[in-house]
Order: sequence, then structure tokens, then C-alpha cells
Amino acid sequence: MIDCLRSLLRPVFCPPVAAALVALALSAGVAAQTVPASTTRATPATPAATVGASSMSSRVLACTACHGKEGRATPDGYFPRIAGKPAGYLANQLLNFRDGRRSYPQMTYLIEHLTDDYLREMAEHFAALDLPYPPPPAPQAPAAALEQGRKLVQVGDAARSIPACVACHGAAMTGVSPSLPGLLGLPRDYLNSQLGAWKTGQRRAHQPDCMADIARQLTPDDVSAVSAWLAAQPVAAGGKPARTLPAAMPARCGGVAEVPVAAAAAR
Repeated sequence: MIDCLRSLLRPVFCPPVAAALVALALSAGVAAQTVPASTTRATPATPAATVGASSMSSRVLACTACHGKEGRATPDGYFPRIAGKPAGYLANQLLNFRDGRRSYPQMTYLIEHLTDDYLREMAEHFAALDLPYPPPPAPQAPAAALEQGRKLVQVGDAARSIPACVACHGAAMTGVSPSLPGLLGLPRDYLNSQLGAWKTGQRRAHQPDCMADIARQLTPDDVSAVSAWLAAQPVAAGGKPARTLPAAMPARCGGVAEVPVAAAAAR
């Protein structure tokens, strides 16, 4: 099945019948359909079930197998929402998977032979989707842990050189175009695992890797508290990323050279 998904992502013509079969398999959550015993001859594929093979929406059906219909994510799932994320952020992550800075074998296998330009085209497709967010799940941590998470997100901890999350990801935590991601509308387990991956070096970014520096200052309780609080927050403003940050970033970060950095951090 993964080979079939991989073939969809290639920027070449795909036969309509193959595209229809994959679309049906993904939407039903199965790899094939069983033909009833009473059927005596093959039934031709229905052309109406296909999407134009040259369109990006048909090619990225492979992505929706994990990230949900149109990249919305799946309820209570591990895989993150990608619809509406800033295009620069999505493109950076695709490049990170392809080039080994992030590790998830299925992702790497799907995109390892795709060009920079094609990955950016995929990123722009998902970034342009304007889709509603579902309401958040009920809080999954005690009140004290949630308050600990809120303080780290909104205030940070200067004594441990931990800046507030909102200082880089925006006051509404919906990200900042073109390259800073939002933190809301994501599953707690996904947030937890990514902060852990930054902390242990399993996830990396272009240098200077500011998230790795921050994550290493977090305790396991901090990680759990931040993840639980973020996952319980409603998504404001339709989840759209802000155009700019209200102030310079507190640290220099690789991959976001277009964002101003505070004078102390720029030295």
C-alpha cells in the first residue's frame, strides 16, 4: 500500500483508475474491496469517482492516509493537522524529513525522491486550505499541571532561560507566516512526543536549533504540562497564522531568518 501511496506523490501522470482505487481505499480505511461471490464479471471503474490526476489535491491523497481528509487530522489521533499551517513551516518540515533532520521512516520513504520545488508546492497546497477546527477535547491533566503549562506557554521561565511559547508562536498561538507554526489544534500525544524528540535530539532543525535549546531546559513534568494545556485550548481566529509578531523573537532560530530577533539574542 505504501508503494501505491508513494506513486501518487510523484509529479507525473497517474491513470484515473489507479487514482480512483487509492481514493476509495483511503476514504474507506481499507486497501481493497472484496467482490461478492455472485458477481460473474468485472465491473468497470466509475470515472465519476476520480479527481483530475494532474491536480495537487489528487496527488496528496497519500498524505491524507495519515493526516486525515484534506489534512484536517483525525480525532484523538497522533498525526498532526497540516491544513492551514504556514507554507514555509510545512515546506521546512518536508525538507527536514527528506534530509534526515526529522525521523519517521514512512514520511521519508514517501518523499525522499521529491525535489525542493515540488515539496514547496505540496506545502502551499495544504497551507491554502481554510478549514474549521473541531472543539478541543476535555483537559487531560490535573488543574495544577494545567496551570504549570499555562505559565510556561504564556510567561516562560526566565530563571531557566525558557522563553514564553507565545513570544515565537504568536499571542493567539496560531503561528506566524510564513514559517512559524501554530501550537493549537494538535493532539496532546503529538505535542508531548515532539517536545521529547527535541529534548533527546531525535528531531532537529537548521542551526541555530532554538527549539532544541529550549526543550533541553524542560523537565518531563514541564513537557507533560505544556502539552496538556495546549491540547485543551480552543483555536482562535479560525486558526489562521498572524502576519507578524508584535515584538522581536527572543532567540535566533534556523529556518526563520525573515523574523526579527531581539538585540541581545542577535549578538
